[in-house]
Amino acid sequence: MFTGYHYDNIPAIEKLEWGMKAILALEDGTVVEGEGWGAEGTALGELVFATSFTGYEEALTDPSYKGQILMLTYPLIGNYGVSGAKFQSEGIKVEGFVVREKCDYPSHYKSKRSIEQFLKEENVPAICEIDTRMLTIKTRRYGTMKACLRVGGTEEKEKVLELAITQPDISELDLIEQVTCKKPYRIKGKEGGKRIAVIDLGVKRNILNNLAKRDLDIFVFPANAEESEIRNSEPDALLLSNGPGDPKRGKNAMRVVKNFAGEIPIFGICLGLQIIALALGCDTYKLKFGHRGANQPVKDLKSGRVYITSQNHGFAVDKDSMDGVVELTQINANDNTVEGFENSYLGIKCVQYHPEASPGPWDTEKMFFDELVNYTRSGSLQRQ
Repeated sequence: MFTGYHYDNIPAIEKLEWGMKAILALEDGTVVEGEGWGAEGTALGELVFATSFTGYEEALTDPSYKGQILMLTYPLIGNYGVSGAKFQSEGIKVEGFVVREKCDYPSHYKSKRSIEQFLKEENVPAICEIDTRMLTIKTRRYGTMKACLRVGGTEEKEKVLELAITQPDISELDLIEQVTCKKPYRIKGKEGGKRIAVIDLGVKRNILNNLAKRDLDIFVFPANAEESEIRNSEPDALLLSNGPGDPKRGKNAMRVVKNFAGEIPIFGICLGLQIIALALGCDTYKLKFGHRGANQPVKDLKSGRVYITSQNHGFAVDKDSMDGVVELTQINANDNTVEGFENSYLGIKCVQYHPEASPGPWDTEKMFFDELVNYTRSGSLQRQ
């Protein structure tokens, strides 16, 4: 068993023995065994990897991870515990959790519980003491795969593998419905301030926090909200949030975009960008293994500047389908995929990454949100 330096350096604490048995199976036939932790049970979903060194609290609670088993490439996870201060939703949204080594004795003055306590309370199974590097290389080489994680129980490897293979593809699942708010709500802004309608496709709290600290009056609507309901809030702008799954499942949000396009400014973040692109007639496709982490380089085509961004998405807009529809403004410096576009005539501006940046650098927060506020307050579309 891999023990790690943090056990060896604490001689007063007896080294932990293996806990529950855990099995992780991939649809290509790969089966690995490790130590189970968190909750006992079975998790189904795509196995995806994220490269952030820190920010597991934010990642676990990010609604964009719904339908996925999250694997972190950084080898030691849990050393600063869980504070609750950085949650991006009301609780854990990943289906399961995969790490190389977990820290059983976190040390941070803000920590209220260990990551294992958090997972148990949220009934999320996890596995450790496995070769996450091998699994990451496999995913990069062959693409994202469906997976099944079983912690505890008596299931044989063959049964776990069967569950991994036979589960529905992520494009067949309506994941937005599972993370959107159940009814509209309002976050009051400054008296007389501009109003923004947010379509909650799985919105992260820090997106709303960034809007609120800029004194916008925020009206948040479920993903299935009718156009008339949104229109009754008399918004000065519309924002489509991040969220999980295939953007082609967001048909109602597409209809809303079509009805408001050219009337008020429209902004999109992550899944919101993809849905807006589809509404305008562009196409989307599934990336081989997606962009997940806090170190994705994005080149702004107007300024030539490269920003380091936080991202979490498995789909992208087809660049060729954008010709004559929207203007490409930003690309990923690693693979040249679409990271931003705009249509100044219709008043549309979108980014693929997360400008609210939690976790991740703050490079793009002011660039996106300050421009959003200025554009909204201008009171008119900048038609050419």
